[in-house]
Amino acid sequence: MTMVSSKLTDEHVFTGGIEGPACDREGNLYAVNYAKQGTIGRIAPDGTGELWLELPEGSTGNGIRFNREGDMFIADYTGHNILRVNMKTKEVSVWAHEPRMNQPNDIAIMRDGTIFASDPNWADGTGNLWCIHPPGTVTLLEQNMGTTNGVEVGPREDVLYVNESAQRTIWAYDLDADKRISNKRLLIAFDDYSLDGMRCDMDGNLYVTRHGKGVVAKISPQGEVLHEIQLEGTDCTNVCFGGPDGKQCYVTVADRGGVQTFRVERPGRCWGMWMDQ
Repeated sequence: MTMVSSKLTDEHVFTGGIEGPACDREGNLYAVNYAKQGTIGRIAPDGTGELWLELPEGSTGNGIRFNREGDMFIADYTGHNILRVNMKTKEVSVWAHEPRMNQPNDIAIMRDGTIFASDPNWADGTGNLWCIHPPGTVTLLEQNMGTTNGVEVGPREDVLYVNESAQRTIWAYDLDADKRISNKRLLIAFDDYSLDGMRCDMDGNLYVTRHGKGVVAKISPQGEVLHEIQLEGTDCTNVCFGGPDGKQCYVTVADRGGVQTFRVERPGRCWGMWMDQ
């Protein structure tokens, strides 16, 4: 199938800090920094949007994920928090706070609610990797990596992927039942541009935003680039799956301040987690 992107939203309805994104069960898309920094925007499937939530003073969102119960979790990079949002009341609480974090950036979530967070230090070109066990207990998994950014769990929850933006590398780890990582190995390295957010489909292929290049790269579990989906704009920041069948991809594009979308062949892991697949 030919994957071609199109605009879901108008341009510049979000700031250049647009990130996230994540879909709820009803197919609404959420992304950070709608109209101004420190907010969450909600985009309906038809592309109409609204400022849905203003975060507490001092908090700015980056990655967004939902757990199976429907709660939203946000990486709050200015507050060094993982925030939890009750979707019915819009109450925002601190799920985890870790002052040792540089800035929690992107997050991945497992079926049991365990969260993994990337933690880059852009100035130093280094980064960390954290695990947040319910109810909000924070454990450092690895430190002094490159600029950790995109993070994702494989569909069988036996592998964890982390990329390093400045180093243009994607690493894979074995992940055991106790959320311990081992057998770190290089999945793929690129010679140009940068890497940002990434998500798995149900077959374990990674969809990775190539920041600066303006494409989403589909990468096999063996580290082969299978396809590149061209976007409008260059600074794509993150990607998620949604739609009624989980085969609609949504991409946040910072230099266009909006969301673009394309169809894929297989549903996303995040959608499959909703549907018990």
